[in-house]
Amino acid sequence: MRTGVGIARRLPFGGVALKVAEEAADQARHTARRMLGVDEVERRVMRMVPERVTEAGRAWSSGGPQATGPVGPGGTHGHEAEPEPEPGDVLLARGAGLLAQAADVRFEESTHPAYGRILDELTPDEARILRLMATKGAQPAVDVRTGRPLRIGSEMIAAGLTVIGAEAGCRYVERVPSYLNNLFRLGLIWFSHEELHDLRGYQVLEAQPEVGDAMKRAGRASRVVRRSIALTPFGDDFCRVCLPLGVGSRDAIDQAGLASTSSRGVPAEPTGGLAREASGPVPAQDTPRAEGPFGRRGRPAGPGRTS
Repeated sequence: MRTGVGIARRLPFGGVALKVAEEAADQARHTARRMLGVDEVERRVMRMVPERVTEAGRAWSSGGPQATGPVGPGGTHGHEAEPEPEPGDVLLARGAGLLAQAADVRFEESTHPAYGRILDELTPDEARILRLMATKGAQPAVDVRTGRPLRIGSEMIAAGLTVIGAEAGCRYVERVPSYLNNLFRLGLIWFSHEELHDLRGYQVLEAQPEVGDAMKRAGRASRVVRRSIALTPFGDDFCRVCLPLGVGSRDAIDQAGLASTSSRGVPAEPTGGLAREASGPVPAQDTPRAEGPFGRRGRPAGPGRTS
């Protein structure tokens, strides 16, 4: 086509021939773009990438509504409606918005955006458990298995037994296995194979009746596997940002408790909830009781279930 246009330019009285050749070339280009879908791709890209990338990225990442009309003079959208973008295009545009924010030196983000949603998915007892780990570190856990020569064919009798519920002062100690599973699901804690350096916690844990019963069920050659449960880096940062852990934590907890009860019209005690745990050890009636993430029997929670 390019050669034909060049020949038409050199012919005498080639104006008409040149016009015909150029129209044929335009028609060929238009047909090729339509067959390859180039026009559709350009239309989607223009709808996905507005003039100001930074502002568009913020709008997409916040999940706000996006105008679908054509862009008029001055960057304003008209009133002509267009079809809604595909879900994949919306996700791609939101990802582009995040990258645009990362490239914007003026953009600041003080906390992780998931922290607010995580708080909505936690119970008060789970907050107690997180506070315990944030202030006192990783907690001991043990598995009870049957003993076999060379550890071949060893069976799990009880998995992930802990006294975290009693140590944290949980109100519903029997729900601790579910609490730990939920915290693991949210990425706040990790079930580790590593044994803690301080062995005193294991001595207290292995003296619990639940551990003794599991060892009896395992037989004479029972074996106790020591593990630990710790905060992940994500969970550690979450506790630092969202939970009162400092010197004035008791006052903050008391104030939050008073505000919560007064909003329901219920008289509030001066101290309650986490404040009792912050003021001292667990009362005598809350005796430690070993519980595992899957109860007294079953598989251990978390990756790496065999020793």
